[in-house]
This record gives sequence, structure tokens and C-alpha cells, in this order.
Amino acid sequence: MSNKIKHSKVRNTGILFELLTRQITADIIENKDGLAVDLLKKYFSPKTQLGKEYELYRILTTETYSSENKANHLINAVMKTYNKINRSQLRREKYNLVNEIKNSYNINDFFMARIGNYKLNASIYKLFESITISDPSSETNARYTIVESITKKKIKRVSVPTKTIENYKKSDKDLRLLTYQVLVEKFNKKYKKLSESQRDLLRKYINNISNTNSLKENNEKESITVKKQLQSFLPSIDDEVTSIKLKEAIRQSDKLLRGRIVEDNQVMTLMRYYELSKELKDVAGK
Repeated sequence: MSNKIKHSKVRNTGILFELLTRQITADIIENKDGLAVDLLKKYFSPKTQLGKEYELYRILTTETYSSENKANHLINAVMKTYNKINRSQLRREKYNLVNEIKNSYNINDFFMARIGNYKLNASIYKLFESITISDPSSETNARYTIVESITKKKIKRVSVPTKTIENYKKSDKDLRLLTYQVLVEKFNKKYKKLSESQRDLLRKYINNISNTNSLKENNEKESITVKKQLQSFLPSIDDEVTSIKLKEAIRQSDKLLRGRIVEDNQVMTLMRYYELSKELKDVAGK
């Protein structure tokens, strides 16, 4: 009787890479030191086993072919390359990486984020695990999912060109650090006008993009707060048209509480309500 291959989010290299890159954005917003950047450089360089395995994840999640035969040929080629990876060293690197993440971040919050291509990453993980664990059913289902992803027509994603990333990796340490500092400065310059409430909302949204209960609870709490703030400005509004528009905005704010998960447009709407509240506060002199 064969063992069942169970997916592990904590040991999935594709997911670890994506969560670290997302954490980099969160760190920038909070003006924190580049802890996630350091971990990414340390564990995902072309010389590490993690870096080599991630490259195989990247190939299977980005390559596209028109036929199933070509897709299966690609998978077989990837599996052949995967067999050359030192799996004992790979396990040690993953163990050390997760330990460093635990020391730097709240591990529960870190792994609660929603992954857009979760099913595909999980299938790749199971396919690789099938080399050491005999589970024909899981292996077949995983391969089918990967083939389906490779052969279907995908929406073009806006991303940094691979050549640019490779050039960045080949740069010396000082140049990479300078590049990162420039990125942080540009980000801070672009969003320096955000209020503290807006920056806090953006930070929480990035950290809790999994739409966990904490994100919804925060959204509900902030929606009620900003609604009360807007209501407090009504007595000081003399212009009838402005008063009508403000009342409508207050009425529409109830939509922020709808649904079981927090949608992107709800976050953007709440950001706009923060901006409206800030402008009214400046006008009223509060």
C-alpha cells in the first residue's frame, strides 16, 4: 500500500519564495531593514539547492506550450534535472530558512497569506515528492494540473524581465544594496503623502492578503471609525451640495462591511475615505 503525499506549505519552495518577495514590500512600507531581502539573497542564489529547486518551480509555472506532448516533455526534463539536486542539503536549507523566518517574523502571519497560484505550486511540490514517496494517484493528479497550466492560454503578467533579474543577481553586493536603497527611496517618495491610517491599511493588506479573519476584522473596525469621522463633519458643512455628497458617501460606506472576504475594491474605497476624512479635517481645522 502506497503512502499518501501530503502538501507542506512550509516546505514548498515556490511558496516560500513568493512569501518572501511579498514580505519585502511589507518591509519597505514599514521602513524596516531588508530582512526578507537578505534571506532571499542567502537562500535563493543559483549556488544553493533551494535556488536550483526554485528555478525548476519557475520553469513549470511560467513556461507555456500549445501541446500536451511538449508539456510532458518539459516536465520530464525538469524531473531529470531535479534528480541532480542534493535533497539532503535541500532539506537542511529549507529547515534553516524557516528557522530564520521564525526569528524575524510572526511565523503564523507570514504563512497565512493567500497564494494566487497555490494549486499549481502544491502540484509541483507533490510531483517532486513522488520521486521518494510512491503515490500514483497524487502524482497523476499533480502532473495533470501542471500540464493543464502549461498548455492553457495564460493572462500576460506584468513582471520584471528575467534578464533584469539575472543581471541583478550577478551584480556585486554593494551594487545590489544600492539598487535596493533606490527602490525604497522611490517607493517612499511615491507614497510619502499617505496618511498614517492609509499606510497602516496598506501594510495590513499586504501582510494579510490571505483574507484571514484578522484582515476582515480590521477592515470592519476601520470602516466604522471612518464613518463616524465623516458623520462628525456634517454639522460644519454649510454648502448644501457638499452636504448631500458627504451623506451619500457615508451611506455607501456600509458596503465596506459586505462579504465574507475583503475585496481589493473595498481596500481602495477605504483608502479614499481616509483621504476624504483628511481633506475635511483640514478644511474644518480639526
